[in-house]
Amino acid sequence: MDRATFACSTAFFRDYNSSSQGAFCLPGGHVDFIEKVESFTYSDFFRDYLIPNHPCIFSAKFTEDWGSRRNWVTWDGKPNFDHLLQKFGEAVVPVANCDVKEYNSNPKEQLPFKEYIKYWKEYIKNGYQSSRGCLYLKDWHLSRAFPEQDVYTTPVYFSSDWLNEYWDAIAVDDYRFVYMGPKGSWTPFHADVFRSYSWSANICGRKKWLLYPAGQEEYLKDRHGNLPFDVTAPNLQDRSVYPRYNQSQPPVEIVQEAGEIVFIPSGWHHQVYNLEDTISINHNWVNGCNVAIMWCFLQDELAAVQREINEWKDPIDDRHLQCQLIMKSCTGIDYKEFYNFLKVIAENRISVLENGLDDEASAKNTPKAAISTLGMLHAVFDLKRTVKVLTSLSANEDFKKLDLTSLSPPPEALLHHLKAAIDTALL
Repeated sequence: MDRATFACSTAFFRDYNSSSQGAFCLPGGHVDFIEKVESFTYSDFFRDYLIPNHPCIFSAKFTEDWGSRRNWVTWDGKPNFDHLLQKFGEAVVPVANCDVKEYNSNPKEQLPFKEYIKYWKEYIKNGYQSSRGCLYLKDWHLSRAFPEQDVYTTPVYFSSDWLNEYWDAIAVDDYRFVYMGPKGSWTPFHADVFRSYSWSANICGRKKWLLYPAGQEEYLKDRHGNLPFDVTAPNLQDRSVYPRYNQSQPPVEIVQEAGEIVFIPSGWHHQVYNLEDTISINHNWVNGCNVAIMWCFLQDELAAVQREINEWKDPIDDRHLQCQLIMKSCTGIDYKEFYNFLKVIAENRISVLENGLDDEASAKNTPKAAISTLGMLHAVFDLKRTVKVLTSLSANEDFKKLDLTSLSPPPEALLHHLKAAIDTALL
């Protein structure tokens, strides 16, 4: 796309208040459907969906050139098992049993991909029944395992992706997934990791989504403060168990067709069903628009851990360190890693603002190339949002209790560099 497509005024990237991302009621549960690729810009998506935290659906036109749409699907719209086995038959994949509840999720096991496809074929042949239950291939890091495969290209609307930018940089993990499952497979009620955004594209098949705007989940908790496993379960009507359920809004319901992409806003809880044999590509992502929500989530998680530890009878040494350790085991991140996350994001943008983009970097699918594509004002917006969260983190009492000498640069120096880069860019 040309430069004008992504040009945004300074007013457009002004520092929005975090209150603009609060809970709201969609009129009549309406969700916008984006039909045409050529008439919908990144600026439109930023203004109308990212900042206000609204869901939307992208038409199949946005995915029609993907390799997976061409090769993973048979002429009649079904999963192309033969092609998938040829490409990925020797892989080992994570598979959940949708018929079993273990704590508040489905138990998972690792299976050879070819065994899962054999199961899936037999499941279809037997009228979608099996003594093994309904098995759902979930959270498969296919892109990381098979980077050479022509599967899909991340749409530009989702290219400001701090989670994958950071975890790619440290080469530890990523939040890019493939899901494959038969008709009837489903995902229980949840909100996404770190209260991130997510996007989900159907390669084939159909999904039904039940979405609750951020904040509505409070009305769905039982008298002990626990969220339901299944928001369609009859026992939610029992006011002695779920005393506030009758105050909740009905869920926003979406039926997603083959090729379409659903954008799930930050902090929205949801439950998802496969209405047909379905394959989807899913990303979780955070950026300047919702990083403050991520930071609030981490503070809430730490507070929950602290409350739990405070109920222990025996005192423990280094209580604050143990809380950080437990939080990281539960969420995947602690306060010091969150600082490093902000640092990597900030330094990538400072580098582009101060040094521009060399020819080699611009020719590659790199974070700096993505930053350059979205424009310098977007980089400034990202830095301003990072300054706000980093300032709050630096002032946080639990953060200050940690040994911060290992952090390089120190928080104060990074904040100074950030502010100087913003001032210089706006001259």
